[in-house]
Amino acid sequence: QVQLVESGGGLVQPGGSLRLSCAASRSIFGTYGMAWYRQAPGKQRELVADIGSGGRLSYAGSVKGRFTISGDAAKNTVYLQMNSLKPEDTAVYYCHVRISGANYWGQGTQVTVSS
Repeated sequence: QVQLVESGGGLVQPGGSLRLSCAASRSIFGTYGMAWYRQAPGKQRELVADIGSGGRLSYAGSVKGRFTISGDAAKNTVYLQMNSLKPEDTAVYYCHVRISGANYWGQGTQVTVSS
């Protein structure tokens, strides 16, 4: 079992940047793949970016070139650096990990992109 706690969300103007953090309650980074999802009002939750246990990175087409996922094993933390933010990036962002067939989610952090 693991607890995930996201932070770093907020209100930002279009073109701005935010860095989200996801802190895990135990050492999992590098052992399990981790991911960031987001859910906008009235829409399904979608995968934004993920980092495999071997370090492989992948991104949704809508964020490629603007967002970067990374991790710090010493801090048990995964980050999502978001640049050139757009109003359509507005959503609640969730951290996710799958361990032994079980899905674990954080509580989410709100990101609002608006002028």
